[in-house]
Amino acid sequence: MPISILIADDHEILRSGLRSLLSENKQFDIIAEASDGREALTKAEELKPDVIVMDISMPGMNGMEATRQILEKEGEIKIIALSVHSDKQFIAGMLQAGASGYLLKDCAVDELEEAITTVIHGDTYLSSRITGTVVQHFRDILNSQHTSAFDVLTEREREVLQLIAEGGNTKEIAAKLYVSVKTIETHRQNLMNKLKIYNIPDLVKYAIREGLVSL
Repeated sequence: MPISILIADDHEILRSGLRSLLSENKQFDIIAEASDGREALTKAEELKPDVIVMDISMPGMNGMEATRQILEKEGEIKIIALSVHSDKQFIAGMLQAGASGYLLKDCAVDELEEAITTVIHGDTYLSSRITGTVVQHFRDILNSQHTSAFDVLTEREREVLQLIAEGGNTKEIAAKLYVSVKTIETHRQNLMNKLKIYNIPDLVKYAIREGLVSL
């Protein structure tokens, strides 16, 4: 039985290219595409693919948040990050969210195919080009008391922070999340209090540093 795959990336050309390349392998069945994290979450719940190939930097809901929410609801799905980012905050963020693999976007299709077959058997796949970064990150953890946004903020607070950092105002964020303006104001105040950051520019810097958004 073919491995069912969902491709999540905000660039249509990349999604089409991945679909075309992976479809040549008879072991794979590309069942859907998603253009952002929220759509990936919806389609994952609806279609329950075996594997999701997930971009990280997507508007509205990033790949880290989508990965975390998908795996909270559909824990059997395997998620492979496919990203341009080789920085430790992105790699660590995806692994902490529950991803089973991490590849860079300039990898060969053979490596992506190997990653898919590896994670479907319950193993983890990391590109050899990022293993040094992963090792260094865990060394840093042993010598640091840094607390990430995923430890401090709630799921909804992280969503609000990303949308703030992407330039959304209170009314726009409320409409996107289907809640009241007052609710968003409360979330914003709560996350400011938790982070001890009380202005928008510094919130944006924090979101970038934590990998919730990218420049």
